[in-house]
Order: sequence, then C-alpha cells, then structure tokens
Amino acid sequence: MESYKGKILIVEDEKSMREVLKILLEGENYDVLSASDGLEGLSYISKDIFDLVITDMKMPKVDGFELLKKTKELSPDTLVIMITAFGTTETAVEALKLGAYDYITKPFNIDEIRLVVKKAIEKKKLKEELLLLKEKVETSYTLENIIGRSPKIQEMFKLIPRVAQSNSNVLIIGESGSGKELVATALHNLSQRKEKNFVTINCATFPEGLLESELFGHMKGAFTGAMYNKQGLFEVADSGSVFLDEICEMPINLQAKLLRVLENGTFRRVGGTTDIKVNVRIISATNKDIKEEIAAGKFREDLYYRLNVVPIYMPPLRERKEDIPLLAEHFLRKTSHRPLKITPDAMRMLMDYSWKGNVRELENVIERIVLLTDREDITPAELPSEITQFGYGGEIKNLPELSEDGMDIDKTIEDIEKNYLLKALEKTNGVKIDAARLLNLSFRSFRHRLQKYGLK
Repeated sequence: MESYKGKILIVEDEKSMREVLKILLEGENYDVLSASDGLEGLSYISKDIFDLVITDMKMPKVDGFELLKKTKELSPDTLVIMITAFGTTETAVEALKLGAYDYITKPFNIDEIRLVVKKAIEKKKLKEELLLLKEKVETSYTLENIIGRSPKIQEMFKLIPRVAQSNSNVLIIGESGSGKELVATALHNLSQRKEKNFVTINCATFPEGLLESELFGHMKGAFTGAMYNKQGLFEVADSGSVFLDEICEMPINLQAKLLRVLENGTFRRVGGTTDIKVNVRIISATNKDIKEEIAAGKFREDLYYRLNVVPIYMPPLRERKEDIPLLAEHFLRKTSHRPLKITPDAMRMLMDYSWKGNVRELENVIERIVLLTDREDITPAELPSEITQFGYGGEIKNLPELSEDGMDIDKTIEDIEKNYLLKALEKTNGVKIDAARLLNLSFRSFRHRLQKYGLK
C-alpha cells in the first residue's frame, strides 16, 4: 500500500520559484497546491487543512508573517517553513517566535529543501501517532491478548487472521465487556494496514454534533466553540483502520454521511466546502440486536449491509466458561506483584457465576480481590457476595418460606418469574432486548414470557 506523504501548500509570488518547488515536491510524492500570493494562500488555508505550508516572507497584500499567524490561528498543528531573500537574525528569531517550524534563506540548495520538508512531515506524523497512543491503555494487541481455549474462541483464532488480510468491513457483535475492541485491534494489527493509524471512537460517548466533528473534522466557525480547523478521525486514519464501537448509537442523520464514506470514500468537514477522499477500513461493533434497531427505524438497513460484509460474533463469557480459569490467572498475573492462586472451590464459584459484565467484570473482580486480600490463596471467603451466593456451594436466599400448610409451587414459581421479568425491564428502562440478556434469555423467549403474564 502506498505510503501517505502529506499535503503541502506553497505560497510564493515569484512564478519560477513557485513552479520549481511544486515540481520538486510532487516528484517526492507529496500532494502539493500552490498560491501566487498571501491572499490566495489564506483562501486555501481557510478551506482545507495542510500538513505543511511553505511561504515566502515578502509578498504583496499579505506577507509571510501574517500568513504564518493566520495559519497557526486556523490550524495550530500545521507546520510552516519561511523562505526569504532578505534574511536577518532578527527576522529568523521573529518567525520562530511566531511558531514557524524552520527558516530558509534564498538562494537555497534543492537537497536542503527536500530534507527540511521530509523532517517536517515526519515530525507532524509522529506527533499524531503519539497522540493516538496516549488514548490507548495498551498500544498493541494481537491474538495473544484474546485468551481462551474454548471451541468458540478457537474458531475465532482461525477466522481473524483470514479476515484481517482482506479490506472488507467487519461488524463485531457481542455483549458489553466481551472483548470486541480486542478483536478489532487484532484485525488491524494482523492486516496490511498495521503500520498505519488505528483510531477508535465510542459512538455512545459523544452528543450528535460533536460526534460528527470527531469523525469528519470541522472548519473554524462551523459551530460555537470551533476555534480552529480540525482534522477528523477519518483523515487521521487514512490508509489505516477506524473502529466504530457501539455503532447503533450513531444518530440516523450521521449514518447517511457514514454511508457516503463507505460508498465513495469521500466526506466533508463540518462547515467545509471541499470533498476529502480517504482510504480506510471500517470495523464496527454493537451490543444490540441491529436488525431490531432497523425494524424500529433507528438504523439504516443499507448502512448495515455495507458494514456487515464480514460478521464476527464475540461469545459472552457464560458461553465459554472453560476460559474462566485462564482469564482469571491472566488477570492475577497482570494486577498482582506477588504469587497468588485461586483455590478449587473459589474457581468453581467463578465458573458457575453468570458474568453479566463478561470479561470486563471478571477482570474488575480479580483486581478488587488482589487489592483487598493479604492471603496467598484466594478462597470463597475472598469472593464478592454476589458470586458466593450465586455459584457453587451457595445458598439461594430470599425464597418464600415453606409453611406447615404447604404451598402452590407452580404459582410461586410464576410469581418469581414475573417479578424478575418486571425487574429486568425496570433496570433496562423498558428495552426488551437488554432485559432478555440480563435474564440470559433469547429475545423470542423473553417476549413469549411477557405475553404469558399479559405484560407489554
């Protein structure tokens, strides 16, 4: 895959110099635009975002210093190189104080220009990569980070490397905490795009207007608070991968704009007037029944078919209980600086527990135990009460007393079932698919039980 070199704007009023620079840099495979004076340069800067601006200092209408100030105001991350035939120490210092990356005096050596531009672009790309790395708890995941020996996980181990080598979009389906982001990151790291950026965004954590800006970027003044031009994640991920977590939470009008990216690889920044073309692979994930969302008019069916080229199902922890010992031992090693082991009785309780929060809940439980215990052996006494009361050897509590007169066991069981159906609906604010998951039921079975008791 051809490496992205960067977008450069040349602002030079001397035609021959402008053309020489443009030919030179296009020969180095940069995307180059040129402007004949500072005013035209400002027009370009106000409409687009450049990695680098190379500007003459002495120009009519708008000089290089004014262009430098305006560039830093509109696009702080854009680097600026100043060129002049009237160089002095004072002007060099002033340019650097105003934020110029470098300062070159005419006449200059072609190789010098080539080297300075190369270093400037590399510096900007390195800064972007470091910012992305800071947003990740771990910088690299491969299949080793998806732990399991269960048949369902072993099937995934075979599938992921094959899918990773294609450019097809992938939809990962699984409950919250089951490890969908691990799968997404493994898909990127095992692909031909692994040397490029992998950016992630949770669609549920941003309000509608801000989510569009995060994905596609914005121009200064596009909305209140848009103080400068900003690249979106799709631009940052060009030639790489974008992971859209909780895709069903994306507003319906924004889904149409995402569909455009999938269909022709172009989008516009918020407040922008030019189309931007990118080459990205989209990996998305959801913990909802996406077909139910389509039926409810909350998700576009055409977008679903574009995203769901290759579906991957991430099984919940309760469907791969044989992986719990491996995961528990892994989290022990990760969080403890001293040797700890889980006794057989405690491990059986961990394996019998339902783990509604999946792998994330297991990790949190192990971390809590490590922090609170001084023992070397983790026994049932160290486990949270919700696990000991639920699992192996535990006693089911709060059941109705069996009186001397006996009881109607069928009615009692029906009352308990009805009570839990209502509690599940209350906890999920009436979202039936989520309530069904809380009770470890299929949606069809949950709906049937509601109908059985005349509940809506």
